[in-house]
Amino acid sequence: MKIGFAQINPTVGDLRGNCELITHAYERLAAAGAELVLTPELAITGYPPQDLVLKSRFVPENLELLERLHARVGDAALLVGFVDRNEGRGKPFRNAAALLERGKPIRKTYKSLLPTYDVFDEERYFQPAESVEPFVVHGKKIGVTICEDIWTEHYLPRPLYDCEPVRSLVEQGAEIIVNLSSSPFSLHKPAIRFEMVAGLARAHQRPICYCNLVGGNDQLVFDGNSFAVNSTGNVIAQLAAFHEDERVVDTDSSSVIEFHEGLAGAGPEQIFAALSLGLRDYCRKCNFHSTVVGLSGGIDSAVTAVIAVDALGTENVTGVSMPSPYSSRGSIEDSRMLARNLGIKLFEIPITEAFQVFKAQFKEAFKGVPENETEENMQPRLRAMTLMALSNRFGHLVLSTGNKSELAVGYCTLYGDMAGGLAVISDVPKTMIYELARWINRDREIIPTSTIEKAPSAELRPNQKDQDTLPPYEILDQILHLYVEENLSARDIIARGFDEKTVRWVQRRVDLNEYKREQAAPGLKVTSRAFGIGRKMPIAQRYVD
Repeated sequence: MKIGFAQINPTVGDLRGNCELITHAYERLAAAGAELVLTPELAITGYPPQDLVLKSRFVPENLELLERLHARVGDAALLVGFVDRNEGRGKPFRNAAALLERGKPIRKTYKSLLPTYDVFDEERYFQPAESVEPFVVHGKKIGVTICEDIWTEHYLPRPLYDCEPVRSLVEQGAEIIVNLSSSPFSLHKPAIRFEMVAGLARAHQRPICYCNLVGGNDQLVFDGNSFAVNSTGNVIAQLAAFHEDERVVDTDSSSVIEFHEGLAGAGPEQIFAALSLGLRDYCRKCNFHSTVVGLSGGIDSAVTAVIAVDALGTENVTGVSMPSPYSSRGSIEDSRMLARNLGIKLFEIPITEAFQVFKAQFKEAFKGVPENETEENMQPRLRAMTLMALSNRFGHLVLSTGNKSELAVGYCTLYGDMAGGLAVISDVPKTMIYELARWINRDREIIPTSTIEKAPSAELRPNQKDQDTLPPYEILDQILHLYVEENLSARDIIARGFDEKTVRWVQRRVDLNEYKREQAAPGLKVTSRAFGIGRKMPIAQRYVD
């Protein structure tokens, strides 16, 4: 069967705009010979719609637009994701797919397995399917699944479900399995999806067509990477990573290709593409046209600026150097060189005078008290005011530049370097920041070599280095991965050979700084577990293992 993949980039809540995307893709794919066209999960509403579904007109309008799509369908059938009402007991809505065929009533099927873990909260809104059955399309029995329906136990956090939708569809004679998906990106996820789907195809000896969403929606980035496998689990087609794409695939094809993760490797190139897409779509879908980045001469702000230029173009990125009394000459020069290499506008707005005036205001209040982190933190807060002034004047989105390692242990200043509209690299550990920087410089020097090679420093006091306060990032990031992403206790981490004092320090700092992260700008998720959307912790709590 010839199946068309519409790997589109919907905007959550733009019901009419999304339907236009679907219509245009459908028309092109039908003209190219598709007998059935697939869209991603919830293509009409965008994913995830969250509490928008509770608005009184949202679901009715999405149903009205489903009828309009039906009216525009020709010889090719269209399988489209939408939100349906649940007329029976249970949750008010269904995560649904509709089969639209010319001259025939709309046929609907519902998602059976509703994920409620990690970033997902579908049981808040949706009632699962009680049963599923194949559709006959152009003489073929098609088993329709929606995202989680094909995730088998081996690939889930733990056994979660009592039914197997794919097995049920195959037992009812489904000849081809299709999946409408909105599966968010994280490092190594594309390869995991392929491994799982290929194994499912081999187990049931059925071809599977997997159509995934692409684009950024708030903190989530969807990588596309749609693909089709034959009944032996071999890839017969793969669509682009991190870009909209369309393809007509013949499920009877004997042409086999090798699955790849969409890009050259699963490391910095994938992370960079995800962050660039996430930033681009955040700006586009929130109606921001330009950004401003504080350039410290350090590696975090440099990587953030490069991502911004890739996402938005040089003309839409402004850098700001804001040296204090403790900023080194090298850092100032590195900021200038980076701006020149990127071709972006650079403002130099020193904060030294403002810092002295601000400190003087506390002359009496702080009399007899030695300086400490209070004066250090005044500097990033003055910088935040500077960036926000430029944002207010020119409409720029302020990009905060803190990485995951710093955010984890609170090595950041609330209302200072944490201030911003989007935290681009807040889910990227410091060691990965260095990998990104070296990858960025793979062909030529964009980030100054001195920025990469010098010891990292906040430069808020004389001769300050990050490692005066923090463990070496190579150790810190390993402990953070085990504690934050793997949920291991401190004693379990210590048992793996890490120094007890260091582990206990990291554990306590992560726990104590939840209040800071609660007030951080939204960040783009690229690891298996991000702060914010992927990790829900109480602020007022006293558990220490």
